[in-house]
Amino acid sequence: MILWMQWWAWISLALIMATLEVIIPGYLFLGFAVGAGVMGVLMLFGLNAIGLALTLLVFAVISLASVLIMRRVFALPKGQVKRWDTDINDN
Repeated sequence: MILWMQWWAWISLALIMATLEVIIPGYLFLGFAVGAGVMGVLMLFGLNAIGLALTLLVFAVISLASVLIMRRVFALPKGQVKRWDTDINDN
């Protein structure tokens, strides 16, 4: 079978993206990790009969939706700006 049709490949990609998110923080890879994880679960339950283009489209839509949801959940309240008054090196 083709690799992009395997559920474990999507779960592996999700774990790699989540690890990259820990190494390079900033919610850059977290949306892709959620998208790949959901695709892995969908492939596990039998969504692997669709083609590559539709698979990538579903992955992109799920990733975009997760990024937009996380932006809303983790955002600062409207109009609030994060200010740093001290430095960690100041004693």
